[in-house]
Amino acid sequence: MEEKRTGFRLEHDSIGDKQVPKEAYYGVQSLRAKENFHITGHGMHPQLIIAVAQIKKAAALTNLAVGELDRKQADAIVAACDEVIAGKLHGEFIVDAIQGGAGTSLNMNANEVIANRAIELLGGEKGDYALVSPNDHVNFGQSTNDVFPSCGKLAAIALLNETQTQLRRLEQALLDKAKEFDGIIKMGRTQLQDAVPIRLGQEFHAYAAAVARDIVRFDRAKEELRSLNLGGTAIGTGLNANADYVRRVVGKLSELTGEELTQAPDLIDGTQNLDCYPAVSGILKSCAVTLSKMCNDLRLMSSGPRTGLGEIDLPAKQNGSSIMPGKVNPVIPEVVNQVAFLVMGNDVTITMASEAGQLELNAFEPVIFYTLFQSIEAIGRGVDTLINNCILGITANADRCKALVDGSIGIITAICPHVGYQPAADAAKEAQRTGRPVREIILERGLLTQTQMDSILDPYAMTAPGIQGEN
Repeated sequence: MEEKRTGFRLEHDSIGDKQVPKEAYYGVQSLRAKENFHITGHGMHPQLIIAVAQIKKAAALTNLAVGELDRKQADAIVAACDEVIAGKLHGEFIVDAIQGGAGTSLNMNANEVIANRAIELLGGEKGDYALVSPNDHVNFGQSTNDVFPSCGKLAAIALLNETQTQLRRLEQALLDKAKEFDGIIKMGRTQLQDAVPIRLGQEFHAYAAAVARDIVRFDRAKEELRSLNLGGTAIGTGLNANADYVRRVVGKLSELTGEELTQAPDLIDGTQNLDCYPAVSGILKSCAVTLSKMCNDLRLMSSGPRTGLGEIDLPAKQNGSSIMPGKVNPVIPEVVNQVAFLVMGNDVTITMASEAGQLELNAFEPVIFYTLFQSIEAIGRGVDTLINNCILGITANADRCKALVDGSIGIITAICPHVGYQPAADAAKEAQRTGRPVREIILERGLLTQTQMDSILDPYAMTAPGIQGEN
């Protein structure tokens, strides 16, 4: 056996002996995982670390209540968990976010860190697992296969809450702009061609309405995640867990987290099947579609400044070119577009990984959680910068909007109920061919009187339901 070096302690697992840094709270199984998995360069998400500590705390308290842990051990484990929940010891979670083994590396990393901190609290030295064992005490009545899915869902719910708050901010910011721009008439467009007038405020109100639907969908996403397979242990049968513990542990976790969690009605199904994640990812993808479409519109409406639409101005945030002086690009909408692309790509990953389970377990939750968390946070951060650096500072070019409406052929649509589609179409074609104003051609052809035309072609009136010119 290799002689123990100064500064290290010797630990043993089923693979063999291994030296672990003496002061480390992690143990041999965490260290092996760190050496095996150099994948993303990112550790476990802080919210996931908090969630796994919440589960370990709930398990310890429940096992104490059903007589499977003594008071000293349980109190020490709970105290260690509280420290992790408070943000301490996160640097001791050393495994990569993507790992083999269905999340065993994270589960054992948590078990070892919590056990060694509990040992310290009991007056022992790290590695003295006779006092508190990572497997026999911290992990009692549990398996990676019910702990990892449950902590991933808890973390996702917390992150969804944060991003949903940003979406609510965005909805309000858009509603404020809708009110500010309500009196500004601009040209509506379909397929990028002139259509009929619309108020700029109506466009922003429509964006707000779409975001409001996404906010509601986030509630549905969280509901998908509230059902946990905790208590199912290895494959959902609950083997090696006290029956009372199985019945009570999710309730204890709900109490500790303040989330309305439920235990899966079929723990075997809850362990095998991951269809909730494509459902949640689909909701994120829908939100990304909403945001990206809106940002496409903002880029189009602000295009120019002289040769584009130029209907709105976005706040100037940085130089737009290393070669073209004075150029300013719509960088904030562009970054939100890229967030959308990221989320859509992650959706494919989540779908494939969720489908790839075999028999009693899906081993691919690490990549599901990595990409799911990334999508949730990217949307939240993208929305935050969209609000602060774009939406709040948008201004309208009212004169430009009016000029485009006045010069448009599309306003001729309003005369169709009065003169018929074909005469209106003929007048529109002449206007297009000659470049003459629509109003001039209508009068010349005797389609309407001046009074009728002024009433029917009132741009503001065209932005509300009804047949223009009828009382």
